[in-house]
Amino acid sequence: MTNLTKKQKTRRLAESALMLALAAILSKLAVFSLPFGGSVTLFSQVPIILISYRYGVKWGLETGLAMSVIQLLFGLENFSYVSGMTAFLILTFCDYIIAFSALGLGGIFKNKIKNDLLAISAGGILVSVIRFVCHFISGATIWGDYAEGAPVLEYSFNYNASYMLPELIVTVIGLIVITGIFDLNTEELKIKVKKVSKSK
Repeated sequence: MTNLTKKQKTRRLAESALMLALAAILSKLAVFSLPFGGSVTLFSQVPIILISYRYGVKWGLETGLAMSVIQLLFGLENFSYVSGMTAFLILTFCDYIIAFSALGLGGIFKNKIKNDLLAISAGGILVSVIRFVCHFISGATIWGDYAEGAPVLEYSFNYNASYMLPELIVTVIGLIVITGIFDLNTEELKIKVKKVSKSK
């Protein structure tokens, strides 16, 4: 937060806290949930990605880390299904810390891709893929007992793709809508005003 005025720091902190709270609430509003964990939510990834896009990846990762801690607290009961330090570490990092902190990478393509819509959509796709990979690793290592005879890698891939692919689509749709309505590059989120050309 170097070179920021006190007002800018306060605004950034307040907006980040608001987006973090919104993401946490939206994560509990599932369109559908799978029996052994994983769900498609109502745009819960979008607020953290927006913070990353507006304030940079470093700030985004810090906000994503806070989101991961919240999700870990929401999922504490899952730790009762695993045993051993290795399983605890995989569950902690793959299903929570890395998976949700990665949402802070959502703004990584800003200034690399000139079009805001394409840049933030690419960020949304990237973080969703990273989350999928994290959950896939977890499913293939500590949740293999639920495969019911199916090859563990195939089971983990299919299970996690069944909710992360729709989550990716929902996320990108949400980002497209938000980017179409708001100017993400202004200090305050302002609705875009379409310029009307005057006919001669």
